[in-house]
Amino acid sequence: MPVAPGSVQLLARGHVIDTQLLRDSGREVEVREYLKDTPSREELRALYERAGISPREGLRAKEPLAEELGLTAPDVDEDTILDAMAANPILIERPLVETEKGVRLCRPQDLVREIL
Repeated sequence: MPVAPGSVQLLARGHVIDTQLLRDSGREVEVREYLKDTPSREELRALYERAGISPREGLRAKEPLAEELGLTAPDVDEDTILDAMAANPILIERPLVETEKGVRLCRPQDLVREIL
């Protein structure tokens, strides 16, 4: 999901991040509601690589489904986690924000300033 220079793509649900902060940076903001438009396994891998985090770090581990599927066990490999996220997008920690400068998992949301 490459973004054009001067724009921001936000993988989120609703208003989980202050989109006004993004707009105030002079960028066009596109919100991708991950439950309706689920990123593919490959898109997730690429986002996490650009963010410098592992799929495990991008897992919404507090979601009950993560435990039900055994994804919180320390020996679960990244491919298994990515497959589960693609099949069950509720497992994707968010918001993920992408600009031409990089990707950040914006928890806390002020991390977005690093890529604006």
